[in-house]
Amino acid sequence: MQHAVWSYDAVVYEMNIRQLTKAGTFSAAMRHLQHLCDMGVDVVWLMPIYPIGKVERKGSLGSYYSISDYCDVNPEFGSMADFDAFVKEAHRLGMKVILDWVANHTARDAKWLKDKPVSWYERDENGAAKVPWDWSDTAKLNYAEKEVWCGQIEAMKFWVTKHNVDGFRCDMAMLVPLEFWQEARRELKSVKKNIFMLAEAEGKEFFSDAFDACYGWELHHAMVDVAQGKSRVWELRNKIHSLLSDYPQSSMHLTFTSNHDENSWSGSEQSRFGEALEAMTALTFVLPKSLPLIYTGQEYGYDHSFAFFDKDAMPSFEPNKTTELYRRLCEMKHSFTALRSADLGGSYVEINNNAPDCLLTFVREDQHGRVVYIANLSPYKVFADFHTGIYAGEYTDVVTGEKATLYEHTWGDIEPWSYRLLAQK
Repeated sequence: MQHAVWSYDAVVYEMNIRQLTKAGTFSAAMRHLQHLCDMGVDVVWLMPIYPIGKVERKGSLGSYYSISDYCDVNPEFGSMADFDAFVKEAHRLGMKVILDWVANHTARDAKWLKDKPVSWYERDENGAAKVPWDWSDTAKLNYAEKEVWCGQIEAMKFWVTKHNVDGFRCDMAMLVPLEFWQEARRELKSVKKNIFMLAEAEGKEFFSDAFDACYGWELHHAMVDVAQGKSRVWELRNKIHSLLSDYPQSSMHLTFTSNHDENSWSGSEQSRFGEALEAMTALTFVLPKSLPLIYTGQEYGYDHSFAFFDKDAMPSFEPNKTTELYRRLCEMKHSFTALRSADLGGSYVEINNNAPDCLLTFVREDQHGRVVYIANLSPYKVFADFHTGIYAGEYTDVVTGEKATLYEHTWGDIEPWSYRLLAQK
């Protein structure tokens, strides 16, 4: 599948407008775009920006994902003109903007419930719009009604043609027929050739003329399990190999240590990964087919689980060592074509080691350069013994910027959760 040209070496930032600043507006968020650009972010994914329903509203501000009007903005965030200014500034800085799209359901007091035919929603025995799962503030759309497809696609086109967005992150994409997404992609590409589609779903079927990228949920859960001592490195290695063997060569996979769901419902990345966090963060930038994600607050190492339905703003924005780590990782991602996603990336070659239950050692390489990842992903000090062969030589340590030598035969103790990221051109 041909992807948007800009997406192959992209780093994605998920922006939670409500919590990013105390003001919680487009205008306030816009002032952070230069910082994100300087750090190396390429794509800003905005959590839903639309008006939120009031019926059965959760918390004081409601769920982003209970949408009352697909073609307007949440007045708490500002005006449509403010949104347009945000997109214009992002584009001026060379970044793309994608919107969170919620196709499965609307709010229970949505404009469509009032204006559209009864058949646009699935109904219970009393004629009321059904509630999907336990999302009591939402109403389930009826995809057996082809007019719903048309309404959704026209609403998506509204943001592309009138407000110049570059694509969509599609919420719970597996709850909507795949054929709808295929049709939506065709229609959207007819108005913007380089449209980008990310599915909050996982499976090779989503790459059948529907999406450019899907979530790496299985990989993420394997990383968490290793960090928490529930499994060993070979389980993580198996997930990496499944990305290479079970998916189309051109597939892209969103890789992350956090996102809005994980942060709000499972805790901060610090609480979930503990001492493994930095090694796992680096891993998301060097895995094959990887589209690395940074969630709001991660760029500052903010150890906090945001409230989902209420105001819970970031307290400060002081760059620190975590900010610098992300800057270096983004710079590496952009500098080495071997790390490009999908079929444009370089080879993934494992370096055999003496402790495969604890050590993950591999090389990403193409004709322009290579990156070597060496990590002890265990809580134990491990005596490592491995031969690097043709990969021996002089490198630059990505994290420290210092020169480093990778010897043909490497041995010695590696501390728990420690890693090295070595780059050579």
